Amino acid sequence: MSVLEYVWAGIMAVVAGPAAFELFGIGIPLTLLMVLGGFILGIVGGATPGLAGPFLMAVSLPILLSTFGFSPDALLPVLGFLVGVMKGATVGGAVPAILFNTPGTPDAMLTTFDGYPMARKGQAGKALRTAHFASVSGDTFSDLVLFTCAPFLAVLVEAYLGFGEKAALILLSLAFVAAVVGASPMKGMIAAFLGLFIATIGSGQDSYARLSLGTDVLSSGIPMITAVLGVLILGEILFAFEEMWRSRRTDIVTQPTTEGDQRLSWSERRHLMPFIGMSAVIGTMVGALPGIGSTLAATLGYSSGERMHKGPVAFGDGTPEGIAATEAANSSVSGANLIPVLSLGIPGNVGAVFLILAAESIGGFNPGPGVFRFTTEEVNPELVVAFGLFTAMMLANILNWIIGGKIMAACGIMARVPKQVLLPIVLLLTLTAIYVQETNFTVFYFAFAFALLGYAMRKLKIPTLPFVIAFILAGNLETAFRQAFAVSGGDPFFLFKSPLSLVFLAVSLGVIILFSRPRRSAPNKAIEAELEA
Repeated sequence: MSVLEYVWAGIMAVVAGPAAFELFGIGIPLTLLMVLGGFILGIVGGATPGLAGPFLMAVSLPILLSTFGFSPDALLPVLGFLVGVMKGATVGGAVPAILFNTPGTPDAMLTTFDGYPMARKGQAGKALRTAHFASVSGDTFSDLVLFTCAPFLAVLVEAYLGFGEKAALILLSLAFVAAVVGASPMKGMIAAFLGLFIATIGSGQDSYARLSLGTDVLSSGIPMITAVLGVLILGEILFAFEEMWRSRRTDIVTQPTTEGDQRLSWSERRHLMPFIGMSAVIGTMVGALPGIGSTLAATLGYSSGERMHKGPVAFGDGTPEGIAATEAANSSVSGANLIPVLSLGIPGNVGAVFLILAAESIGGFNPGPGVFRFTTEEVNPELVVAFGLFTAMMLANILNWIIGGKIMAACGIMARVPKQVLLPIVLLLTLTAIYVQETNFTVFYFAFAFALLGYAMRKLKIPTLPFVIAFILAGNLETAFRQAFAVSGGDPFFLFKSPLSLVFLAVSLGVIILFSRPRRSAPNKAIEAELEA
């Protein structure tokens, strides 16, 4: 099959795939409905302070797997739903930031700088339209870069990297994530090594269970979804319960009034395009690097926009350019974050973690260089799924252009939900999702253990993302090491035989040393909030 034939096969897998139901004799594609449902849920969750895309993806994944099963037909609907949630949450996070000065997501913190002042001036509608236009523009640009770069990068990796080089590349990615995510590279390294250590329990290619302490509970290994949800979600819930107990107050928010014309004219959109274009490029470049979140992209985009701005209203006083620069930057991260996922099999952020978990749980699609094998003799089903995923992402963008702004305007009420009501619901949903996936009561012991671990990591300001990524990549790392060791004929120094492996190892060491240097100035509060998350 040619490249165009693979692209067409991916499109048809979505639009002509399994139908959810028929309307006037026409089958409605299931994947399309799942993308729509995920997108709406993402906007609503992003507009609710305390919720975010990763939490919604975490809770949805086990429920989706139990509903659709593990057949190949379930792959695109499940991935489409998760993609819709990821994109919708990025857009929805701007709603409470603009209306109530309460960011729904960490990367929307900088949106409050100009969004809330505009709302107080009676321009809440214009501010929301600006955020939507900038967000969907940056997201679309980032997706186009993903569609272009991921296949070429994967082909290069498959052509020039052997087993030893791939093992060194995984080490480089872990070192980069550990060094970048968190205020201290040493704490990031501790989290990564802890994730690798726990992932080895009960697993491996040996005839006996490793580190199981002779118990049947540990001999089958740690359930991956339970460990990820426990550290990321349940640990955060425990930490939020403590914060709520300490504050013991109920925040009262008021809906700002609107005055004048709230529409965003074409001339105003053209005026915003330079700010959107600059921030989209920045967000895409930042998002393509594993472990760097959208908050840093939003900060860099906002700073660049401030240097470009020459209008009568300064940044921070309520100017649409500030909203556009921030929203375009943090939204363009979502597509670029999938570049290392699809081309290298390395998750770059929390959202990408759940896409990999879905692919591994269902089977038939292994993100990495092998996906983009353009074979002509026989069909590569993984490549068809990859182009089907690209199609689902473009459908989510189209839905965002058409109905995203209207859904955003209707979600302002979600910011009124008090945490005293929200957190118990979140806890019960998470525990239900974990049980639905495993259907074994012993899984709750693992869940509570990892919840305490996640809580302790937050109290000690140890980042959780390096732990999760290391836990997921542990199996791939061990496989790469075993294969490289076998190919080298049992040479214990196989990692140092290839010049490219030496380069990867040297860069890993350099990244750790570079980010271990003391910083001259305190980090931006928005960045620090995400690094400690």
